Amino acid sequence: MSTARWRGNRLLLALLTVAVLCSAGVGLYLNDRNTRERPHELALPSAGDWIELDITSQDIDPAAGELTLWVAAVPHGGLAAGPDSTVFSRQAVITVESAARTELRAGPGEEVTSQAVQAGFYNGTVTDYPFDLHHFALSLAAADPAGAVPVGVVFVDADPFFVVHPTSTPNAAGATILRGGVTRARSTFILAWFMIAAMWALALAVLAGAEVLHRGRQGVVWPSLGWMAATLFALIGMRNAAPGSPPIGSLIDYVAFFWAEGIIAASLTFTVVTCTRVERRKRAEAEAASGA
Repeated sequence: MSTARWRGNRLLLALLTVAVLCSAGVGLYLNDRNTRERPHELALPSAGDWIELDITSQDIDPAAGELTLWVAAVPHGGLAAGPDSTVFSRQAVITVESAARTELRAGPGEEVTSQAVQAGFYNGTVTDYPFDLHHFALSLAAADPAGAVPVGVVFVDADPFFVVHPTSTPNAAGATILRGGVTRARSTFILAWFMIAAMWALALAVLAGAEVLHRGRQGVVWPSLGWMAATLFALIGMRNAAPGSPPIGSLIDYVAFFWAEGIIAASLTFTVVTCTRVERRKRAEAEAASGA
């Protein structure tokens, strides 16, 4: 095969590789976009007077152990002032109990505007990043002057850094218990794995460079030392840019960051020591030769 044809095949292969990777990336993005912010209809009553609670999760903060839920109420059946109306025909009180008790009230001819409710996590460890899993639960109940009113839940996950897996079950007291598991979003997983791989790749590259300088007995090569030192501090910036700002001591640190920093620091120190010895030996040899 001629050199020109071989180069042409390599170029074609490179273009095909780029096209495949870009297509895979677009496919992953479209799949992630279509699965995010989708409403989950949980235990909606089929008939009668009931209240639909539209709940949107935002501002999930594993470090603080809580998430913010925005709750809005929509009446159905005789509770609504008219077909497809969001106005209540009679007084209603919606009670949300989680970390605190919150009441949403509506009188005849009024709407229930969206209100923020804080829900706390009852388990999960944030230092398991990016594999941390957190759970929350809250009680939802509604009543009008005649008594308890059935509640249905429509849940929407709107935090781009997390995915919420909600479920709801009625309890004996007539309330609905909303539970959910919170995990990191797919994009966070991809970026976290890339950072782990990049940290190890850079650390091993610095280690290989130190080994080449040691075997070559080249003395002090300042550009190489500068590259090693720059890599040492660059990894700190990469680590701090991890999505979700995981605390120091997270799983990503023990898997990659601490090891990478240690390997690079040791390689840089070893290179400086060995190169300094080479420089001193060369100087001594030059002085001996000049004296002779």
